[in-house]
Amino acid sequence: MDKSINKTKNIILVLSGKGGVGKSSVTTQLALALSSINNNKVGVLDIDLTGPSIPRFFDLENEKIFQSRNGWLPIEKSILNKKNVLKIMSLGFLLNDSKNDSVVWKGPKRQAMIRQFIDDVYWGEEPLDYLIIDTPPGTTDEHIAIVENLRLLENINNINVKSIIVTTPQRVSVNDVKKQINFCKLVELDILGVIENMSGFKCPHCADCTDIFNKGGGEKLCQELDLKFLGFLPIDPKFVELIEQQHEIVKSNNTDLVTEYLNLGMFDDFKLILENSDLSATKNT
Repeated sequence: MDKSINKTKNIILVLSGKGGVGKSSVTTQLALALSSINNNKVGVLDIDLTGPSIPRFFDLENEKIFQSRNGWLPIEKSILNKKNVLKIMSLGFLLNDSKNDSVVWKGPKRQAMIRQFIDDVYWGEEPLDYLIIDTPPGTTDEHIAIVENLRLLENINNINVKSIIVTTPQRVSVNDVKKQINFCKLVELDILGVIENMSGFKCPHCADCTDIFNKGGGEKLCQELDLKFLGFLPIDPKFVELIEQQHEIVKSNNTDLVTEYLNLGMFDDFKLILENSDLSATKNT
């Protein structure tokens, strides 16, 4: 079928076996970082149906999507002095109150919603260089549905479909991530590597990073399972402040979210992750 998503060059699923490890944070940073390189065209698809938080990360909580003759139109976030845009799609845009409304759906309805996200979102005439998909924790109906649909796209349209695994340093998170890795192997989903998120606390006044949790759990996991370790991401209060107050910050500085993110020290940590994943080298991974 002639779907808008068919033209996408690379699709990256952000996965984890456990909730609360920062998948949405990593998804957001991945989108911001990639959109700043080579004038990439980047889309974000939020399929975490029980907790769609991507609208909050991009300060789009009050936005609603519209239906065109080509399909659902994602919300556009202007960047780089309006030379480019980020395109965001989330179930949160379909809820009356994305902060408080619950989605109480059984498996078949969840799977149908995933198929509709794949079939009916119109990402534009020009192909996306990257579509980043924020997923729910665990190995749920949503994961099975998205992998089945993406496998068809990969086989028919020669789209690169890969995943990034997110964990925190603690053993309980690492153990749950092992289940996610096994899921990827069972469905033959390539893994670009593992990110250890919340790995230390970065002082907002200096460059010091304090290991408030155990550090290195994700790195040891990669050594054990022969996977690529992409790097450590600390907790950075300045990034939290940017997300929570981005409307005021962007308006006050007459800038955009990408530019503000690139000025954070946290971006230096994420650049290493991009380099280790080879995503910064070219549009065609």
